[in-house]
Amino acid sequence: MDIMVTETTEVELAAASETTPFDELGLSATVLSSVRDAGYVHPTPIQAEAIPLVLKGRDVMGLAQTGTGKTAAFTLPIVDRLIDGPRRTRCLVLTPTRELCVQVEESVHKYARHAELSVVSVYGGVPLDPQQKKLRAGVDIVVATPGRLIDHLERQNVVFDDLEVLVLDEADRMLDMGFAPQINRIVAEIPRYRQTLLFSATMPPEVEALARKYLRKPVVVQVGRRSQAANTVTHAVYPVPRERKSALLAQLLRESELDSVLVFTRTKHGADRVVRHLERDGVEAVAMHADKTQPQRTRALQDFKAGRVRVLVATDIAQRGLDISGITHVINYDVPQQAEDYVHRIGRTGRAANEGDAFTFMSPDEIAMVRQIERVIGQPIPRISVPGFDFGTVAAD
Repeated sequence: MDIMVTETTEVELAAASETTPFDELGLSATVLSSVRDAGYVHPTPIQAEAIPLVLKGRDVMGLAQTGTGKTAAFTLPIVDRLIDGPRRTRCLVLTPTRELCVQVEESVHKYARHAELSVVSVYGGVPLDPQQKKLRAGVDIVVATPGRLIDHLERQNVVFDDLEVLVLDEADRMLDMGFAPQINRIVAEIPRYRQTLLFSATMPPEVEALARKYLRKPVVVQVGRRSQAANTVTHAVYPVPRERKSALLAQLLRESELDSVLVFTRTKHGADRVVRHLERDGVEAVAMHADKTQPQRTRALQDFKAGRVRVLVATDIAQRGLDISGITHVINYDVPQQAEDYVHRIGRTGRAANEGDAFTFMSPDEIAMVRQIERVIGQPIPRISVPGFDFGTVAAD
């Protein structure tokens, strides 16, 4: 199924804090009631530009950093479109992770609270039978990770003959995770003539190729420049020997007002090790990574969101898509190997115009990676020397 892009319109938007009110975007009274119930008055820039385009039936390619409201930019107009239609599967949203799957499902429920729409999230790591039962009973919107959806397709649990809208959410992340073959397999099962929406934080060549293949004359809505870090985030780098990182983290948590902290490690074992060190220092923490079962990951996320646990230590499974409000600090315990990942990680704080802090622990072998990050985000990051931890100081002792 090769749909080539023959016309593309670039729409550059300023990240204004207040734009056109929601009630001027063309949404129905039913959906606007849900928006008001959620306490929202003004859309984010990407919502203000994308929602009218989606309502008009255009293919849209939305490019924006994390925390800018991309999920509502497509769930709101999709809910609006499906309200009065027949009860059959008319929309499919593909996402890279289980957590993002659940988030999109929650968003649909929030905006469809005054409408009779059904939605199911389909992902691995949990029993297949309950999902199969819901799919076979019929559902308006399917939100799925590619691998588990293919399992259901092969069992003929779902058909997409009547599908009208396909959403590729966090497209760059899906391609990073190697889902291109699965995406191609799934798209082969859905109608050729449909509305396709693609949302992504970055625009590497692979995403451009995906857009050329599956979108028809898309309008490209871009908020901010690519690889731009949120301007609501304050950055800092802490030079520290690798073997002293755990001690520095514990000290910062003891002596500073770090209320809700998301810590990123490079490996799953590293995340577990950091949690053990923190717990020995009397700091409540929980790990979240791919070796955890889905119930464990869900419980960890719920405890962190509810404030029962102050620190969530995660691998890059949590860097994209998770909508966790109130995170005050993101700490890169390990410097990300890809500079783009730094932008995604720190996007977990400073969301929705709130302010946040991003701390990065830099060991001597990570200096070059930090410099690359500074080149990508277009600004130097201040160094903070903590007595007894700075490796320059340690080396001189």
